[in-house]
Amino acid sequence: MGAHGIGGRGGENLRMSAHQEFQIVDRLLPPAHLNLVQPSGSSVLKESEPECARMQLKTLIVDDEPVARKILREELESIEDVEIVGEAESGTEALDKIVECRPDLVLLDLQMPGMGGLDVVRKLKHGPSMPVIIIVTAYDQFALQAFDAGAIDYLLKPIGQDRLAEAVERARRVTGREAAEKVAQLQEIGVPAEGPRIRRIVGRVGEEYFLLSADEIYAFQAEGDLVWIVTAKRRYLATQTLKVLQERLKSTSFHRIHRNALVNVDHVRKMSALSSQRWLITLSNDQEFIASKRQARSVRQLLNW
Repeated sequence: MGAHGIGGRGGENLRMSAHQEFQIVDRLLPPAHLNLVQPSGSSVLKESEPECARMQLKTLIVDDEPVARKILREELESIEDVEIVGEAESGTEALDKIVECRPDLVLLDLQMPGMGGLDVVRKLKHGPSMPVIIIVTAYDQFALQAFDAGAIDYLLKPIGQDRLAEAVERARRVTGREAAEKVAQLQEIGVPAEGPRIRRIVGRVGEEYFLLSADEIYAFQAEGDLVWIVTAKRRYLATQTLKVLQERLKSTSFHRIHRNALVNVDHVRKMSALSSQRWLITLSNDQEFIASKRQARSVRQLLNW
């Protein structure tokens, strides 16, 4: 601030009295109603901990045993910021409740008559957000298999309070994309042992996630940092890079025909030579890709053309 802003004319009285300093500082302070200065005795929140930052974790309990559900409910009610949105005693009811209540977390019993826990996971298709799955079981071998496959955590019966709180806190830190990826991985083991392994790929449209089976996907196409999933009716945004997808789908019908394209050779309808070094590959949905002579040859070998 210049001399004229503080003292008299011609630079006189440059030194301010304590009273003048207080008046200037007072004019620079924000209005009191903004509450930027906490009153004595109130807590001061850090920038990383804004007020109301911890949302209620909407939780669904799925178990065919009433006593097990009651115990879980009582234990969950003692954990802060957990809202129990419902209970289900069967796999069918669990699917209905997931659609109706849109839980953030599902505590899912594996061993239930009729439709078991993994059967429930297999039938999850899409939604604005996939729930975080925590497996609940009395058998550690099943729990470890599910955990290795993609469950966020597992709880062995009888469940301790501390262990439950730890699992809930871990679930709270999972993002929507991570939850969808974990469900996709769980679906790959949620099939009969004698059946073929089903690969699941997560696709996104807006804020909604879709779990796609590999055989319904025609191709993956990279555009800059984005990877598009091409199907018969629409395109989805992939949640993984082309390199990761190629690794996940190795030993399947998917083949890299270009640095920006991975195609399902089961959906190749036609191959045409454009020149001595380039081929045009046309898929069943009429989408076209250009491949090098070497890549086109390997595709023809896979198709036995």
